[in-house]
Amino acid sequence: MKPTKVTNSIRALRFAHGEMTQAELASRIGVTRQTVIAIEQGRYSPSLEMAFQIARVFGVPLDKVFQYNDSAEEIP
Repeated sequence: MKPTKVTNSIRALRFAHGEMTQAELASRIGVTRQTVIAIEQGRYSPSLEMAFQIARVFGVPLDKVFQYNDSAEEIP
């Protein structure tokens, strides 16, 4: 699976919220810790529903958690 163009601030947000563990975040959104790790590392893009759940856990807008790096301007 190729890396996605979506980046995220989940790790920084976890530390800003009382050093929340990956396991705690996973439990709060109903996935495994491995899924949280994959999302943090950009190896997996969560569903839109899961993305909103993650943002809600941190109490921030979706675009504070996920950013889309559009590289359409790049010449192949």
